[in-house]
Amino acid sequence: MKKNALLLVLLFILSCKNESKEQLTKTVESNQLELKYANGFSIKNYSTYKILEIKNPWPKSEKSYRYVLINKKNAAKTTFMKDEFDGIIINPIKKIVVTSTTHIPALELLNVEQTLVGFPGTDFISSEKIRTHIDNKRIRELGKNESINTEILLELNPNVVIGFGIDGNNKTFETIKKSGIPVIYNGDWVEGSPLAKAEWIKFFGALYNKEKEADSIFNTIEKNYLEAKKLAQTVKNKPTILSGAMHSDIWYLPNGTSTEAQLLKDANTNYLWKDSKGYGSLKLSFETVFTKAKDADIWLNPSNYTSLKALKNTSSHNTMFTAFKNKNVYTITNTTGKTGGVLYYELGMTRPDLVLKDIIKICHPELLKDYKPFFLKPLE
Repeated sequence: MKKNALLLVLLFILSCKNESKEQLTKTVESNQLELKYANGFSIKNYSTYKILEIKNPWPKSEKSYRYVLINKKNAAKTTFMKDEFDGIIINPIKKIVVTSTTHIPALELLNVEQTLVGFPGTDFISSEKIRTHIDNKRIRELGKNESINTEILLELNPNVVIGFGIDGNNKTFETIKKSGIPVIYNGDWVEGSPLAKAEWIKFFGALYNKEKEADSIFNTIEKNYLEAKKLAQTVKNKPTILSGAMHSDIWYLPNGTSTEAQLLKDANTNYLWKDSKGYGSLKLSFETVFTKAKDADIWLNPSNYTSLKALKNTSSHNTMFTAFKNKNVYTITNTTGKTGGVLYYELGMTRPDLVLKDIIKICHPELLKDYKPFFLKPLE
């Protein structure tokens, strides 16, 4: 009898436990943040916290990273298994360190740039608003991205550091993580399309509990981009495009699967290497490029050359291209901030709609008649 009674008690306890588990499952049901283009991250929203997953922080990454985003009040009464996550982040963020100029525009668009407290290589920042913060000593210089000054960073004690890496072997980031400051690898640059890269503003929106604002901003960028793309398709003439320039006997130019090539396609142009595939830039000889592109209508982004004279002085062979002879050479390098940072490298990823309009204006001047190119300027 006693054994039977004990068995009934155990069955009752197990039944209660199972019921509790079922109720718990119901209370933590999540909804996932909608992403239209980006594949490198996901965000699941639960009742009192979010789970952020970074899936592709660098090319061919075999590891993903998971973080808890939770406010201070809920964090005090919630326990997480630390070995299941790469960081517990209190949000909304009060202090942040970012490590790429491409992270800057999202902070500005979300009106949270005042939370930026440190950056490695502040001279590369072009934003006038952020430069004012730098001049007023609100943003500390952290040295070089490969070897961040951890002493200053630990003194700043940010809620999170947004980093990026080509393989995850960054000893400085490991030191920062061991100190208790979470590091998130941002993989926006790995995405395969201009709009996918721009959609990473939603990643920053989640950090600041500004998902609605981030969604609205992205929807506007997307709308502008798609409208410009549609307009470009109305033109029958497709100018032929050469890109890049030669360094140390190698000509570097975008491959056909790159976001640069996608922009040229969406602008309804004939990029001469549109059918090439692979990661990174194409590396070709001058002879190969000249044979195919000597009569190209337009030459875009000849590396870091800032004038036709500089292009000529580097190699007289550059003057043999028809685009050079007709002065149809355009660059992003002449649009800079006051300390020399190239604005395109900062803002171009977040605002592909402006980049696309620039290309359309140059390649189809009869369209967008009142539009003035933002990044691309002719080489003088």
